[in-house]
Amino acid sequence: MKRILNLNLIILLLITSSCMAQTTIYMIGDSTMANKKNPETNPEHGWGQVLPNYVADGVLVDNRAVNGRSSRSFIGEGRWDSVLETLKAGDFVFIQFGHNDQKFKSPDRYTNPHTTYRHNLIKFVEETRSKGATPILFSSIVRRNFNEHGTLIDTHGEYPLETRLVALEYNVPFVDLQYFTEHLEETYGVEGSKKLHLHFEPGENPFYKDGKHDDTHLSNLGANEVAKLAVAELKKKAPSMVKYLK
Repeated sequence: MKRILNLNLIILLLITSSCMAQTTIYMIGDSTMANKKNPETNPEHGWGQVLPNYVADGVLVDNRAVNGRSSRSFIGEGRWDSVLETLKAGDFVFIQFGHNDQKFKSPDRYTNPHTTYRHNLIKFVEETRSKGATPILFSSIVRRNFNEHGTLIDTHGEYPLETRLVALEYNVPFVDLQYFTEHLEETYGVEGSKKLHLHFEPGENPFYKDGKHDDTHLSNLGANEVAKLAVAELKKKAPSMVKYLK
């Protein structure tokens, strides 16, 4: 009888532990999403770095995005396998690649948007679901690329389109950050949008003593603006996430 009671207690504890397991949002992607070193002094921020400010208490944001990674190199370096090791039912995986998949001079990163890139996205989606977790696809944020007429010009080619098509075909929630950040840049304007990125003259910022003019990566302001756009759209496109967002 005592052995049966002990067994029942163990089962109860396991069930309770499972029910109380913390929900985790995993983020996989590149530098526009990634955490940055020395956040107290470094002006550069990824939007995933500030996302914890916009999720409910008790939800863990595990940001695995890394500078310079494409869908190919993220898999090739074993980073995706490391996510799968701890991914569990009820978790979410935010997937955003494309910036570095374009790097055709880097064979360890480049992917054809219609073949390798597409199949890598499908791999992320199917393997996330196999764990009972929910994949969410994001298109890349735009680069601040205004021409001489003040028109914002696309730099991502067909990668965002392929992300959209995979989301449609596999019924995956899709957040079109390319679209929303295009409007964000245009709202700030040609000059004002510099505040969303890293624009410093020599001596203006101690972290960039020689100056910096970067239209891809985000400032603290830019990262928070993008995170707010992502959260607003997630509330519409991924109803199962609403209770986890502020």
